[in-house]
Amino acid sequence: MGKKVLITGGAGFIGSHLGDLFLSRGYEVTAYDNLDKQVHGENPERPAYLNREIELVVGDVRDADLFSRTLKQADILVHFAAAVGVGQSMYEITRYTSINTMGAAVVLEQAVQQKDHIEKMLVASSMSIYGEGLYICPSCGEVNPKLRPAEQLASRRWDMLCPVCSQPCIPAPTPETKPLFPTSVYAVNKRDHEELFLAVGDAYGIPVTAMRFFNVYGERQALSNPYTGVGAIFASRLLNDKPPVVFEDGGQSRDFIHVHDIARGCLAAIESDKANGEVFNLGTGRKLSIMDVGTAIARELGKPSDNFIVNNQYRAGDIRHCYADISRAEDLLGFRASIAFEDGVSELCSWVGSQTAVDMVDKATEELKKRGLTR
Repeated sequence: MGKKVLITGGAGFIGSHLGDLFLSRGYEVTAYDNLDKQVHGENPERPAYLNREIELVVGDVRDADLFSRTLKQADILVHFAAAVGVGQSMYEITRYTSINTMGAAVVLEQAVQQKDHIEKMLVASSMSIYGEGLYICPSCGEVNPKLRPAEQLASRRWDMLCPVCSQPCIPAPTPETKPLFPTSVYAVNKRDHEELFLAVGDAYGIPVTAMRFFNVYGERQALSNPYTGVGAIFASRLLNDKPPVVFEDGGQSRDFIHVHDIARGCLAAIESDKANGEVFNLGTGRKLSIMDVGTAIARELGKPSDNFIVNNQYRAGDIRHCYADISRAEDLLGFRASIAFEDGVSELCSWVGSQTAVDMVDKATEELKKRGLTR
């Protein structure tokens, strides 16, 4: 028998793909998941896509007794469970922090009590903890700006200016050493995840790795969750014959990595001692504008790509650019993303075309608007 892995959030988008990969490598896998209605629908049940060889335990990570019993058989702990959504986290502060930060605390207390049989832990962090990415100023060199000033955004000048000399800056690959400036409750929670796991693991001698996921896309993403990835949000709108809504001017960029590559990167970290105590970016090192992503999805779905609503507004806490410096994962893990966006989006849209998506984007946007979080 192979080693036994427990994945919190293991019935979700990324967790289920990692579970598949573990099974293919001879591991035994248990998924611990609360089957949240926002992700799995009003009457959640075991997802059809979840491999039948994966044991599913339905439970909340804050339930210490149930989690403790489930953890007893595990050799490896992967913590993916989280409430996910940058915008929503800004007005459901208690819920997000309870599930994310306090949930991680419960998980870690139980892991410490059972540390004699926990060989390794891996935790999902996020690129959102960086805030803005790294930039190059022609005069000042590398700069690490915080959020763009409110007065700049109010005048609809979107591009990043140097915080020292006010010249336009060029986005650069963001390394793990960049200072962290989380700009949402969700981002602060993810920083908590990373720092809690690394600190506790170091104190108790449990090897830990934190993986900073960039923008993940692929099959099984929750299409009806308006707080999920931008690719799924655009796809949901297009499937319902509604134009996607684009904030700012659509020129903001992110690093889009396929879920299969995320799973590969996590497995590489689990299986390498070089990853112990380390933090890794998991991205492609390529930046894509939000408008380019939306256009590619529309084209693949056979939908119009010239009627997007570019609303010239911004959301509190939004950043302009962030994409990964992938050199540390390459050097220490031998990992490099292998799926080009053009290939991955084609696969995504083939799957999306077979799904039913309830478009909740207008409702989510209205929630932000009435709280003054869109301007």
